[in-house]
Formats: sequence, C-alpha cells, structure tokens
Amino acid sequence: MTCGAGRMRLADYPDQSSISTAIPGAVDGPLASSETLTIRADLLEEARLLRRLGFGKPLISELLFKATVNRTSLEAELIAAGPVRSDIYYEALAEMLGLAFLRQIDAGRVVDMAGLDTQLLQPQMVRLTSGARPPITAIVPTAARMAQLQETLARQPALRNLLAVTTPRAMREAVWHAGAARRIRETTAGLFETAPEFSARVTFWGRQGFYTGAAICAAVFTAMLAPELAVVTLHLVLSALFVAALAIRLSALFGTAADGATSPAPPPAEPRPVYSVFVALYREAEVVPQLIAHLDRLDWPRSRLDIKLICEGDDTETLAALRGRDLGAQYEIVEVPPGRPRTKPRALAYALPAARGSYLTVYDAEDRPHPGQLAEAWGAFRAAPPDVACLQAPLVISNGRASWISALFALEYAGLFRRLLPLLAARRLPMPLGGTSNHFRTDILRTCGGWDPYNVTEDADLGMRLHRMGFRCATLRRPTLEDAPDDTRVWLGQRTRWFKGWLQTWLVLMRRPGLLVSEMGLLPFAAFQVLIGGLLLSALAHPLLLAHVVRVMVAVAADGPFVVGPLALFLFAVDVANIFGSYAIFIALGWKPMRARERRAVGWRWVLVPGYWMLMSLAAWRAVAELRRDPFFWNKTAHRPVAPGSPGASGISGSPAGAHAENPVPPP
Repeated sequence: MTCGAGRMRLADYPDQSSISTAIPGAVDGPLASSETLTIRADLLEEARLLRRLGFGKPLISELLFKATVNRTSLEAELIAAGPVRSDIYYEALAEMLGLAFLRQIDAGRVVDMAGLDTQLLQPQMVRLTSGARPPITAIVPTAARMAQLQETLARQPALRNLLAVTTPRAMREAVWHAGAARRIRETTAGLFETAPEFSARVTFWGRQGFYTGAAICAAVFTAMLAPELAVVTLHLVLSALFVAALAIRLSALFGTAADGATSPAPPPAEPRPVYSVFVALYREAEVVPQLIAHLDRLDWPRSRLDIKLICEGDDTETLAALRGRDLGAQYEIVEVPPGRPRTKPRALAYALPAARGSYLTVYDAEDRPHPGQLAEAWGAFRAAPPDVACLQAPLVISNGRASWISALFALEYAGLFRRLLPLLAARRLPMPLGGTSNHFRTDILRTCGGWDPYNVTEDADLGMRLHRMGFRCATLRRPTLEDAPDDTRVWLGQRTRWFKGWLQTWLVLMRRPGLLVSEMGLLPFAAFQVLIGGLLLSALAHPLLLAHVVRVMVAVAADGPFVVGPLALFLFAVDVANIFGSYAIFIALGWKPMRARERRAVGWRWVLVPGYWMLMSLAAWRAVAELRRDPFFWNKTAHRPVAPGSPGASGISGSPAGAHAENPVPPP
C-alpha cells in the first residue's frame, strides 16, 4: 500500500485464494488453550479485498488472527489498529466502486427523520438533500459487501450519480449535529415525561409540599406550647439516626461481608463484547492528555471499544484539545448543545442512545482506571445473576499528602469503597453509587431511564432507582485512581453539591413512601432512610448535638449544683457515645483497608476529623439553601493533571481497592 497526495493508489494484486484456514501458534488471552483458530469464510473474502488494496500478507495474517479471536471483521481490526487512516481506506473503497467520496458531510443537508439515530449505532447510509441538485445517499461500504455492491453498480450504472461514499466518523458527526435540537429536548424532558416519579425536575410534589408545610407548622406550634417535649422528641429522633448509622459502620468495620476477599472473576473464554466508555468533560482541556493516555491503557481490544468523550458544545478549549490529538477509531467526540440544566447527567443521558456496547462504564476526566477493570467487570457480570445491573469499582485517592482535606478525604473513602459499599452489596441493600467507575448492563440502564439530568448526584439517585425496580448492585476489586480536592473552598463547593443531590434523591424517593416500601422491602427502605435521609439530617444537626454535649460537660465541671433527670442523663450518654464513637469508627473504617503507603500519607491528620465534620455540616446547610435558590446548579470541581513522579501518575498495576467518588455517602 502506498499513499500519495493524501490518496491511496491501489496496487494490482491477484486474489489470494490459498490463504490458510487456520492460524497456528499460541493464542494470548481467553482463547489461549486453542492451538489453531478456524477462519470464517467471510474473513477470507475480506482478506482478498485487502490484498487487492495493497496490504501485505503479514498484516493481513495479523488482522485475521485478531478478527477471529475478537469475532469482528478484518476491516474493523484494520481501522482499530491504525496502520491506515479511516478516510484514506474509505476513499480507496470509493475508487474501487467508482463513486464520489465525501470526507465530511454537511449536517445541514441531513434531514432529521425517524430512525436517524440508528446511524449513530451502526453507520450505513444517510440521505443528503440539496436545493440545487437531486438528493444523494451517502453510504459506508463494508469490505464484506464490496463484491455485492460492485455487481449492483455494474448492473445499474445510473446509481453512481445517486450514491457517495463516506466514513463512519463523518456520518456520525453529521447525524449528531442534524438531530441535536430534537435529541436535547428528548434528553432534558425524557425521564420527566415518561416516569415523572423518578425525576428531580420538580423539587416538591404538591402532596409533599403540603405535608412538609404541615410538619413545619406542627413543629413550630409544639415548640411554642411545649418546648421541652419538642426538644426531647427531636433529640430522640436524631439519637436514633446516629445509632443506626453507627451500627451500619460497625458492621462494615468488623463484618466479614465487607472484606471483599474474593479474587476478581477471570474473564470468560469467549470473544469480548463491545464495551462503551463514557467520559463527560467540561473545562478539562488541561487533563485531556492524561485522560487519553490512561484510556489507551485499558486492556480491551480496540475494535471492541466505544469511547465517547462528551463535551458541552460551547466548551471550545476542551473540544480543541481533543481534536488536536490523533484519536483512534474507538474514540468519538460528542458535542452536547448548550442549555439548562448544565449538568453531568444531562451530558451522559444525551449520549446514552448512541452507546454501542453491551456494557457501559462512566469515568471522570481525571480518572486513572486499572487497565484490567473492564475485564474484571465483564467476568463479574457473566458470573453474576441477571438482576445484577451495576458494578461499582473502588476509587483510590492518590494525593492524600497534599493537605489535611485530601488526607481525610482519602480516609473517608477508603472506608466507603472498601468496607461500606461491599457490605451493602453483600446484604443486597440499596447501594448509593459513586460518580465514576460504575459499570452497567446497557440494556438495563436504558430500561431504568438512564441518568436524571436534574439530579446533581445522579449516580446515587440511579443506584436507588435500580434497587426499587428490582435490580441490585455489586462491587469490583480493581480500582480507579483520582485526586481529592486539596483546597477547603473547592472541597466545600463540591460537597455542597453532593449534599444537595442527596436531598433531591430523598425527596424523589419519598413522594409515595408506602409504594417505596412495597418496591424496596422494609429492611432496604430502612437502610435507605439511614443512608440518605438520616445521614443528611445528622450532618445538619451535628453542631447542635456537639454543642449540647459541650454545654452539659461545662455545666458538670462548673461549681454549683447540677441536677439532671434520668432521660436527660440517658440522652447525654447516648450523645457522647454517638459523637465520639462515630469519630472513632470513621477513622478506624478508613484506616483498616488502607495500605502502609496510604496511612503514611494521612499521618497525624486523623485528629482533625471533628473539624472535617463541622465543614460537612456547613456544606449540608449550604445545600439546603441552594436547593431552594438554584436546585440544578452544578458546582464544577476543577481538575489538574497528576504531576510526573507523584503517586499514581503512571496508573495502577496492583493497587488496592479504595476511595473517592463523585457522589459519596456523607458521614453522620
């Protein structure tokens, strides 16, 4: 194969009908037990075509091997491997067919009609209109159908004036732009219109607003007429929630169900399916090189990868950074039309209809996933019952040394991802997902409505929705590295968004409590109340309880008589156990699964946990105010690339399961 002036010159090679039907030699990967691989007849036809195009026998033999192992086509493996550019290859096919070649398609000539979005899944043909000329049909020919196309054109030469050849990437780009207005309307309103009970678009339903107002009035009335009764009742409720949260964390600390001691399930001995990888980016130009480098390290055949880099259409810097790189055929840049709400779940939901994979995972722009994470997830899905809809990979903080905030962040999420979430999965309880490294069965994700564009902790919301619809989540072992915020201001903005989303999620699920109990079951319903409503309420009340404990202790230590009744003494003892026991369990839960390197990064800063929790409370109160003022505001967390030589800069080879989620479970 030779190239000149950007065009491929086709060499006159004879058909190689004697190509062997078996490839001898050892096979790496899941088919390693086979000594030979039988080659399909359609692959031999493709091989002959590639020989006519001028490709050498060694390359064709390699492509035959990959196509047989991956159950794909030579064409797919050729484009994925990258020895020839996609546009040059399809231009060569156009020359063979005697058709015009369109390197790009004017999206204005594409009519947004029913079924257009099928071309995002498998580009084949699209009709192009023009006011000055008759319409033509742009096609993406395949090597397997070239002989048939040539015969058709030979019989009907007039078709050459009605057809043109283009590339899959050019067709997808045109279809994305042609249907953008309709697609963004469907994305933004889809869940609200088809399943409004799952959507956070309306913060309070009418019935909820009535009951909330009635409850507030009753509380104020009770506080005015019987202040002691009101205080004791509130105290009992908060103490019960603290005890319940403490019990769950004690179970995660000492329970064997949270150990996650089982090794990752080996990948099945069969060809790997297409796996979609979604990455939502907004103002992330600085981390684009790092992101692409780590996505390129994923241990998955490139011909079976569907990586969608999803950007806001007006984020010119990030789009320029992506287009400035030589992305492989497995990558696709998806532009989301600007609009409200400008949230990550809106971007993900926009791209979901175009996901080609049987499985789908979500990463953040700064993520460094374990190269074998997709393989572990696939093996786990294949070994799991069909009701396991999602697998959460652990997230590990790699910058624990950066500041006291990042150190306690690492401690918090070591406990969350390595102890608490495995416990919830083992007990078949509703599992609030993290905001990244979730792996889904794509068909179930679509069935459940995908992400809610209006919920700012979309993955925690989705985890709860999956459970109420009869599905469950489990956990993986191979982790993803991330950096925690190391600045208090950035951390506070991020945590405010998370708390606001938790409140949204609780309000959405509590629209019909009786129905929710019947869907979830009594125990999962109780766990949901503790994990979401209870933890949010306890975060709000934490300063009040701490102030009460300090006030009583000061009164006891002061001179003069101090008389307290049995109930007050009991509540005081419970408060002391809850507050200081929760501090201790927070530290122990995170410390236990950490490796020595991680513990050294945290160092002595675990003593600052009380201050960390006070910041949590501040974030919770800010979230309540923001929910009323701007419920769908997405407080963007800025990301920076990892400095060369820092821990985790080169990725993960054998790191432990760990912490940091986009939407974490807040401690009580």
